[in-house]
Amino acid sequence: MTKAPPSSSKAKPIVITGGAGFIGSNLADALLGDGEAVMVLDNLSRAGVQQNLSWLQSRHGDRVQVAIADVRDAAAVEAALANAAAVFHLAAQTAVTTSLGDPMEDFEVNARGTVNVLEAVRKAGHLAPVVFSSTNKVYGDLSDLRLVEVDERHVPADELIRTRGINEDRKLDFCTPYGCSKGVADQYVLDYARSYGIPTSVLRMSCIYGPRQFGTEDQGWVAHFLIRALKGEGITLYGDGKQVRDVLHVHDAVAAYRAVLADIAKVRGRAFNLGGGARNAVSLNLVVREIEQILGARVSVRRDAWREGDQLYFVAETGRLEAELGWRAKIGWREGLRDLADWLVSQGNETRQAPHRVRA
Repeated sequence: MTKAPPSSSKAKPIVITGGAGFIGSNLADALLGDGEAVMVLDNLSRAGVQQNLSWLQSRHGDRVQVAIADVRDAAAVEAALANAAAVFHLAAQTAVTTSLGDPMEDFEVNARGTVNVLEAVRKAGHLAPVVFSSTNKVYGDLSDLRLVEVDERHVPADELIRTRGINEDRKLDFCTPYGCSKGVADQYVLDYARSYGIPTSVLRMSCIYGPRQFGTEDQGWVAHFLIRALKGEGITLYGDGKQVRDVLHVHDAVAAYRAVLADIAKVRGRAFNLGGGARNAVSLNLVVREIEQILGARVSVRRDAWREGDQLYFVAETGRLEAELGWRAKIGWREGLRDLADWLVSQGNETRQAPHRVRA
């Protein structure tokens, strides 16, 4: 694995692990666009990430510092982070299904990789802030939450939760190897603020979607649905499709990450939910119907058995993040879905007949 030397630039870079990924590349682009020094650390193992890196380089040239490294390689991470002004730690194994098939690799990437990042920052000695990308899966499968079916959606019987969503007071309940590895990492990041004084914060994300997402069946389901539909291919829904998620456009997610870093002294050592909230809570079936509206064509849907660890309902209550940092989700899910469809069409993921409801 290539080891990246400390930056020779006078400005210390903000390092984004997983910086060529979906969220990472959008975050890097926003920071670079505002004149920040940025280093992208990525092992380039995921489909589409090389394309994202090329896109960043085409927009920002050699201002994009690149470290081709894996977070499991402690020495490479230590070298890359030696001069970091701050770290956004986004690199991860992101699929529940993959974790069930290979829990050891899932642990090495998500748990050990996160400790490698934290140790690299600690050894560097200048207390660079670390903002960590966690997941709503740290709350488990929510099987104790009593649900009812309303308007073809699984929603909480408790009216307050139905209106607001799940907040950060919900007990942690790691479920599936993925939930365990991300949950362990989540807690290590928070503890490094207590034990070592490193200013850290955690964002527990719901479903993020948007441009530069090359979704698959196992991860990035919103983009995956659109990609399949644009190609005229069918979509598989696991379970009844009435599962509810709060989807958040990546531009709003990037704004949240930047807000946390900008006010890290205020939120250090704390975890926040990050999602679309109740206003952007949708069922899988509803997303499919909206895709049909965008394309002006029916989408073939195949049903299959429920998948292990799947939450019937998760909507993040984001009031704590809003109150602390003034952040708000600004892009509604219908508008955001059309934006993603536009981007996918621009990348050549076209239907057999051009979708007549996608903006040119």
